[in-house]
Amino acid sequence: MLIALIARDKPGHLETRKANRAAHLAYIDETGAVAQAGPLLDQNGEMVGSLIILDVEDMAAGETWAANDPYNKAGLFEAVELITWKKVVG
Repeated sequence: MLIALIARDKPGHLETRKANRAAHLAYIDETGAVAQAGPLLDQNGEMVGSLIILDVEDMAAGETWAANDPYNKAGLFEAVELITWKKVVG
């Protein structure tokens, strides 16, 4: 199952993102559940969120992955949405 994880950072938390980025990227590598990922950017090119495409067994696995993401554990996100996604192009 593919799941789009869309997360918006809390305003003013760029330093939290930067401080936890290495742990977040290591988590992505360790879990093997991420098909695609990248930061959302504001008009100045600063990171303000994340778009992650998870390839997991079910929504519960996606929710568990999201809960254990170091960014989430650090309190970075203002909002997180998990949506079942269907790849059509690419």
